[in-house]
Amino acid sequence: MFESACRAAFIRFAAINPSPKTELLYTSHFELLIAVMLSAQATDKSVNLATRELFRLAPTPETMLTLGLNGIESHIQRIGLFKTKARHILATCQQLISLHHSAVPSQRSALEALPGVGRKTANVVLNTAFNQPVMAVDTHIFRVANRTGMGPGKNVNQVEHALMKIIPKEYLQHAHHWLILHGRYTCTARKPRCETCLIADLCEWPNKVIPVK
Repeated sequence: MFESACRAAFIRFAAINPSPKTELLYTSHFELLIAVMLSAQATDKSVNLATRELFRLAPTPETMLTLGLNGIESHIQRIGLFKTKARHILATCQQLISLHHSAVPSQRSALEALPGVGRKTANVVLNTAFNQPVMAVDTHIFRVANRTGMGPGKNVNQVEHALMKIIPKEYLQHAHHWLILHGRYTCTARKPRCETCLIADLCEWPNKVIPVK
């Protein structure tokens, strides 16, 4: 996709949804971090169902620690990889308290040093909590970027680099959420809704199906 087509795509995204938001529910930077950690290989809906009670009982690193491993597991057991995620949450809370005065750090290196926090999770937190224009590439964004030709790549790092290079700076802040929502509801994996796609005429995917008007 050429830069002009990419700009046109984001102009359209911005026109219909000027301020896109994550669908994860949270009330603090800490809750956002935990929700994003839980969202790996899980839907936002399933995470929100689990964190509703979890965050009521444990809205801070200190209160999360008091739940203990078994307590955390009991609230997230319907989420994939819940045992590993519970261990990571517990260890992350310990580090937040001991190293960051219970606050979620706004530096990438500090975030990625937390147990269970990789580049994608760090990018989501940096973008959503701290308004940094970074790109967190999940399965939805990876699919949309490759299908449309906006950010082709064989792995998430290549796609992230390509998107950061082509997306106009004025749209980078919200680009992550626009692309996720587009992949979640329009450019879906099995049955993409090309007939209602906002950017179908800009898309380079050879398999797109556009009905004749």
